[in-house]
Amino acid sequence: MKILFLGDIVGSAGRKVVKENLPELIKQYKPDFVIANAENAAGGYGLTEKVAEELFSYGIDLLTTGNHVWKKEFIPYLQKTERVVRPANYGPGAPGKGWSVITKGNLKLAVINLEGRIFMRPLENPFIVGKNLAESLKKETPYIIVDFHAEATSEKMALGYFLDGSVSAVLGTHTHVQTSDERILANGTAYITDVGMCGSQESIIGMKISQAFELYITLVGRRLEVETSPPYKLEGVYLELQEDGKAKEIKRLRIIA
Repeated sequence: MKILFLGDIVGSAGRKVVKENLPELIKQYKPDFVIANAENAAGGYGLTEKVAEELFSYGIDLLTTGNHVWKKEFIPYLQKTERVVRPANYGPGAPGKGWSVITKGNLKLAVINLEGRIFMRPLENPFIVGKNLAESLKKETPYIIVDFHAEATSEKMALGYFLDGSVSAVLGTHTHVQTSDERILANGTAYITDVGMCGSQESIIGMKISQAFELYITLVGRRLEVETSPPYKLEGVYLELQEDGKAKEIKRLRIIA
């Protein structure tokens, strides 16, 4: 099985670079499935039904999210769709689902979304939730991808080792900075601490540089706006999985356009 996973899509700049470059990536890698994290795809914060459908029209099969998914206007769509998942370790009764199984022909891919707890919310334990979900979903398919939306690199690495052999890949998102530690762990799980982002290259994780300066110098909280100027970058990973679900290859992707 071949999979393309795109890093956090940030606002209109992120959508633009995905729209313009994903067709060529699909042509080059011929993936069975395309997944992307889209928790910041609408205005740099959250997601809307319109933006989700726009991203699907580009050839993306499923969207993962994170702590910014909870836009009030998006909740009804999140509750009815199987193509957008939110972190599975939120409490009982949280809208939407934390995992999904997508199918093409005879191929089935399970995708689990988890959120970290270090420097973030005190959610349910992502290690226990992830392990239990992996064991359950393995009855349906050997191909299981985890998007771990977390702040701390140590927590991401720990989950990678903890789930090694239980899932096909643990892919970090949330920090928007691509790391160079992609590898296949001892028991066959592909791992990278952060896949990166899709958006403006000359920005602070996709947002306007001058506004980030203001925030850090004055220490007064403010809503940051998406940087929309070129050049743009598209970051993510290409995965190739064996028939038993173990990873055969993980390759970092980075396009500056």
